[in-house]
Amino acid sequence: MNLNWDAETYDKRHSFVTTYGEELIGLLDPKPGERILDIGCGTGHLTAQTAALGATAIGLDASESMLEIARSTYPEIEFLLADASNFELSEPVDAIFSNAALHWILDADNTVQCMANALRSGGRFVIEMGGKGNIDQIMAALMESVSQIGVEMERPAKFYPSPDDYTSLLEKYDIRPTSVLHFPRPTKLLGKDGLRNWYNQFAQLVLQQLSEEEQNNVIAKAEDQLKTTHFNGQDWIADYVRLRVVAKKA
Repeated sequence: MNLNWDAETYDKRHSFVTTYGEELIGLLDPKPGERILDIGCGTGHLTAQTAALGATAIGLDASESMLEIARSTYPEIEFLLADASNFELSEPVDAIFSNAALHWILDADNTVQCMANALRSGGRFVIEMGGKGNIDQIMAALMESVSQIGVEMERPAKFYPSPDDYTSLLEKYDIRPTSVLHFPRPTKLLGKDGLRNWYNQFAQLVLQQLSEEEQNNVIAKAEDQLKTTHFNGQDWIADYVRLRVVAKKA
């Protein structure tokens, strides 16, 4: 099963993804004339911020709907439709960054190898992704709700590595971390429908196996389970945990 990204809804309801990613641009410190690759660029907003600092920015994403918006919004920027675990560039880049994307790609080994191949020696590497423990509570509530309606289903796999595991993987391909942070980031999901909107966007691999009635039922059950711990009376709070790595290629 594949994710069917609703790019417009993603931008409208989940803009926090881009907002948090803006911190990475400062860590990346793009320079005029550099070639910089944005892995999992989505609708291209962070790619454009990099380009605005004078770099030649290239966005890469596997979602056609995301890239359709990126290309129409930023026609001056090159956007590539490609799988991050299976891509090649015609010439190496000076830096790679990625925000909230790499945890979707289960073939982490090939992904890191492709990124290492695309990065010149001495090139910079700045990424943030879901880390070990990410969204455990809100996904556990959803899966328990699925079980309560009599449907047997495994929680979809995601790549949420520990700092040690990801550091070891990077070093395998000569990407040497200089800073590794693993930290909780409670994330506000705006409005009384915030959690429902999040499930509809990011838990598709569960929901698309259910009928529309079952989907509404399990989301309502999950909201009931989480209401006392994850709802502040106005907005929902998701239990995000992030892994942020700054590194250089040897």
